[in-house]
Amino acid sequence: MTAIDYRHAAPVPQPSRLARVGLWLRDHRRAIMAMQWAVVLIYAVLLIGPAVLPLPPSGAHIWNNLTLLAQFLFWGVWWPGVLISMLVFGRLWCGIFCPEGALSEFAARHGRGRATPRWIRWRGWPFAAFVMTTVYGQLISVYQYPLPVLVILGGSTAAAIAVGYMYGRNKRVWCRYLCPVNGVFGLLSKLAPVHFGVDQQQWNAPVQRPEAMQPFTCAPLVAVKTMKGASPCHMCGRCAGFRDAVELKSRRPDHEVVHVAGETASHWDSLLIITGLIGVALGAFQWSASPWFVTIKQALAGWLIRHDTIWPLEHSLPWFMLTNYPGRNDVLTLLDATVLLSYIAAATAILSVGVALPLALAVRIVGRWQWQRFHHLAHGLIPLAAAGVILGLSSMTVTQLRADGFALGWIGTARFWTLAVAVMASSWLLTRILGRYASGTRQAAASGAAILSVTAPLVGWWLLFWHW
Repeated sequence: MTAIDYRHAAPVPQPSRLARVGLWLRDHRRAIMAMQWAVVLIYAVLLIGPAVLPLPPSGAHIWNNLTLLAQFLFWGVWWPGVLISMLVFGRLWCGIFCPEGALSEFAARHGRGRATPRWIRWRGWPFAAFVMTTVYGQLISVYQYPLPVLVILGGSTAAAIAVGYMYGRNKRVWCRYLCPVNGVFGLLSKLAPVHFGVDQQQWNAPVQRPEAMQPFTCAPLVAVKTMKGASPCHMCGRCAGFRDAVELKSRRPDHEVVHVAGETASHWDSLLIITGLIGVALGAFQWSASPWFVTIKQALAGWLIRHDTIWPLEHSLPWFMLTNYPGRNDVLTLLDATVLLSYIAAATAILSVGVALPLALAVRIVGRWQWQRFHHLAHGLIPLAAAGVILGLSSMTVTQLRADGFALGWIGTARFWTLAVAVMASSWLLTRILGRYASGTRQAAASGAAILSVTAPLVGWWLLFWHW
């Protein structure tokens, strides 16, 4: 085998300013790890502190009560901010800041390093975990009380550490397969205008500089050589500059959805977008404000009383199974839980059908039926799905700020324009995707049908924010 003479290799072009950011991330791992542990500390204080304190007294505010402050930061600032960051920077949060990721990788570094079992690698976990976590959070009022937060977020963190300890040496098996928001983050990051791009030709070419061959560990188990999009990448920068082929670069925000998702989209993606982010999420945000929920519950309660069946109206469950805070006059009975689950299920079914049928019609207009085209087209609704979840979470922010006396008269306008921009972005993506399968009149007709898929979610958000 002939050795490469690096002394006479062609000069390597200087990296762009954005590429230098990626190289900085690669070369400053200690600083990044220090920042990760700082986030872990803040996370622990906000998670555990309120759980050991009494519930906030009447008249408490976010500036003088740790429980209210933690509630405001977690649901009003932290999670909406993380979701927005996915749209702007890709999964930079996952690779640089996430406390669960850092703890899981730390445990894996000192753990048993076993092979990942098949049940963990099931591709349906991102959808199933998101739905189960969302619904369970509603049953125990995770947005209102600190102990449910400790159960859900703390339980997720404990599971991340346990999985990291058992499986995958120096890897983030939890993040790759089991994290409840892994699928959501992966979808939103497809719209990010920056990503670590891989030059396949350069990867396969002879390496000009020995320092470009420094090995790296991809913690989220991404096959970097064949990586085409930002969805699985945690943006940690460890692979930056490898073989002079991996570089942090800019791209069109619609590139991955239009040009890559056609090959990678699956039925799990469609389920998460349509049924999860649009259906389950909207139903979960909506039920507590819905007059229909009250009407249905009262009708069922009357029917039970007339049939001398009182126990569903009188019995509840422990707080970790069903909201149960008698001192706050906040108790969900078995009837409440039944109606709550039924409401979310019905809202999910109606919204899913209302979204899926126009998409299916659009697929049929451009040609013979293909499930892959349907799953690809569903990706066009990512902007609307993301805007809905962000607005839903930010409504917690609005509620708390109004309770503390802040005037937020502009919030209705902000919500309107957020949804308007999301609808325009989704309409653009749907049209661009259909342009890959048809042109002219057929593309126009299919686009018109596909854009009708935004109607059902918009009606749901109109009911929540403006009608009720």
